[in-house]
Amino acid sequence: MRTIGERIVRLATALGIALAGLCASGAAHAELYGYIDEDGVAHFADEKVDERYKLFMKDGGKLDTLAMPRVAGVRMAGRTGKADADAGRLYGYVLNHPNIALVDPIIRQVAAAQNVDPALVKAVMAVESGFNPSAVSPKGAIGLMQVIPDTGVRFGIAADKRRSVEQKLTDPRLNISAGVRYLRWLMELFPNNLELVLAAYNAGEGAVQRYNNQIPPFPETRQYVSTVLEFYRIYQPAGVAVVRTGSHAGRVRMVIGGRRNLPE
Repeated sequence: MRTIGERIVRLATALGIALAGLCASGAAHAELYGYIDEDGVAHFADEKVDERYKLFMKDGGKLDTLAMPRVAGVRMAGRTGKADADAGRLYGYVLNHPNIALVDPIIRQVAAAQNVDPALVKAVMAVESGFNPSAVSPKGAIGLMQVIPDTGVRFGIAADKRRSVEQKLTDPRLNISAGVRYLRWLMELFPNNLELVLAAYNAGEGAVQRYNNQIPPFPETRQYVSTVLEFYRIYQPAGVAVVRTGSHAGRVRMVIGGRRNLPE
């Protein structure tokens, strides 16, 4: 059985290998900052919003060695025990959340059926719900993929005598199925443009179309696209590059755990 230190080294090494090829490709990457609050909710952003946010990825996806937790009992110089624990929780949240292993077989099966990259599904899920199947947003988005009930109906979820659409969307398999079907539909609507697919998943395809097939100028949506792409890179197998199709500005914090209110 591996020690905690060995598991941390293994996770950090895996992430470093997965990102090494991306760094060499010259693609632009955002820095990622994060913290986990007292309720266990993870918060991530591509800038240091306030003192709670700690850098854990920089310079094209390189791990920040000063943000690394202590390994095998060796503490990094200048770091406190709390800082070590916070960094360790962030790495664990990104790479080894306990729910990932539970839903990974479903993700792979559903993604294969819809010809969607499982790593992309996992990235969307990380940002949408933080792998929490019980997550419900203020606008009523439900579950792992934060599916709005109307969207669930569009993509195969129907109420019956036993359960409403809302209740069915708390079922991980049904939720992932609806969310992935929606992603596939958006990929066909916005072919070869992953940024627009993600913007539409967050703000709705109508919003993207109203802005002439551009990412809407909503700060949350722009941050959402950037953050999902960074997580997509993290979850990709080693040596697989994620190519951006455009660029955008505007930064705002992203709270992992559900879609916030957006302009209509």
